[in-house]
Amino acid sequence: MTWIVFDYGEVLCARTEALPRLATRLGVPLADFEPAYWGNRDVYDRGAADETYWKAVAAGAGADLDTVDLGAVEDLTRLDIEGWSRLDPASTALLDDLARDGASLALLSNAPASFARFAERQPWARHFHTRVFSADVGCAKPDPDIFALLTDRLGAAPSDCVFFDDRRSNVVGARAAGLRAHLWQGAQAARQRLAGG
Repeated sequence: MTWIVFDYGEVLCARTEALPRLATRLGVPLADFEPAYWGNRDVYDRGAADETYWKAVAAGAGADLDTVDLGAVEDLTRLDIEGWSRLDPASTALLDDLARDGASLALLSNAPASFARFAERQPWARHFHTRVFSADVGCAKPDPDIFALLTDRLGAAPSDCVFFDDRRSNVVGARAAGLRAHLWQGAQAARQRLAGG
């Protein structure tokens, strides 16, 4: 059996447009917010709590930490989830077509736990036999452990998995783990790749 494995961020969904709103909620300039947002993301994706992440972002962006109370954390988390919730129409169509054709699909995403719980409730999630979110397992791409965990859950050899990810480092890591990994270049390119075997 061949498994088709997708990343989520900037593969199935469009890149977030929420950063300006998040910066405004923290009361800091976007230029200060953005590096703090991305610079602390790996720890968040590996299981850090929402409060821990947003306080680290606030500190890095120069925000007043006293303003990062429970209400602010809830607002920031909600805005962040909304920003990553816009599915790409072409990717959605690809998923629908693959599911209709009986393809074996899995999801492997670096994502915080709060987003994972949101994602599990979305209609598109039903297409995936297995969903692995990094925060739930305490490791993240491109670590070899997360690819081993994925293939264990699938009961598959790494070479039985075709994997699409938008980050070259994750593709390199997946290939090193034995997966047939490809850099995401859009849904049409993925269709062509899958049609070619």
